[in-house]
Amino acid sequence: MKKTHTRLADGRELIYFDARDDAVRDAADRRPLEPTRTASEARFDPLRGEWVVIASHRQGRTYRPPADECPLCPSRNGRLSEIPADDYEVAVFENRFPSLTGGPGPETGEPPFVSAPGAGRCEVVCFTSDHDASFAGLSPGQAALVLDAWTDRSVELGELPGVEQVFCFENRGEEIGVTLGHPHGQIYAYPYVTPRTAQMMRCADLHRARTGENLFDTVVAAETAAGVRVVLEGAHWVAFVPYAAHWPYEVHLYPRRRVPDLPALGDAARAEFPEVYLELLRRFDRIFGPGEPPTPYISAWHQAPVRAPGRDDYALHLELFTIRRSPGKLKYLAGSESAMDAFVTDVPPEQAAERLREVAGK
Repeated sequence: MKKTHTRLADGRELIYFDARDDAVRDAADRRPLEPTRTASEARFDPLRGEWVVIASHRQGRTYRPPADECPLCPSRNGRLSEIPADDYEVAVFENRFPSLTGGPGPETGEPPFVSAPGAGRCEVVCFTSDHDASFAGLSPGQAALVLDAWTDRSVELGELPGVEQVFCFENRGEEIGVTLGHPHGQIYAYPYVTPRTAQMMRCADLHRARTGENLFDTVVAAETAAGVRVVLEGAHWVAFVPYAAHWPYEVHLYPRRRVPDLPALGDAARAEFPEVYLELLRRFDRIFGPGEPPTPYISAWHQAPVRAPGRDDYALHLELFTIRRSPGKLKYLAGSESAMDAFVTDVPPEQAAERLREVAGK
């Protein structure tokens, strides 16, 4: 893999990832851009013990432009975009409208009104230069290059001052709220441990204190042994619908050898990942039958916090889910889910797993 750093006209970093060592990436950004202006603030919610980021500058972000004005396509035929090159394999750049930005700073205020800078970094990951493609349509080699980019960014962002957790994810589909149709994902470098991760780590600590065992290992072993919710298995990965799935169709993908994050993945698991993941995404697009539009989904990497004690007890895994519950119908987060964090699932996990097995390789 070759990695090329450059800068956009407003000073933001852009990184090209190429499978070829001889790739040349010297195109300059010729847009007359003003420096970015951001004003993120993190406020602490004492009733939930969570930080909330206030980022009002994001109201002006690009919203569903036509394909011929896509800012993630290469710069061609006189039209300039966020990617100065006229073609690329994988490109990563600092978000022009970031939720988190800048270095850490002290907390201010007095309880219950405590705030801190909305520090961190947000990056956009363009999976391919082809506007009409999808991740599921990538070749194994292309998917492997994206994995390399995720891994590289997890290392570098985790080393930034004040960053506590790195989150790589993809939102796909207008139903999810995606504002740019080009196949892309994002990476957030948070100045705190996210609530979901903190909760899982607490549960893992309690499980170890009670049983002496690792909770993630226990869950993966139990799901693999039960088999009824297993969707697919490889030599180094296993994918299953969790026993208490929150979403209509939800799959968790674990490496068989527990590691805390993407950089810790072994060579064998890294080599097998593209085939396994691409097959999962293709099955998601077949869930609702022929003629249905592509399935909207969120694909989220859960990695251990970069500096937390006991991080080696955490298990890297990918969570893939859709909010579509049947053709033309969505699972809305209404009263119980949104107000009480109490999920009600429309599709039994065993039925979801059976459907995902049925659509294998079709």
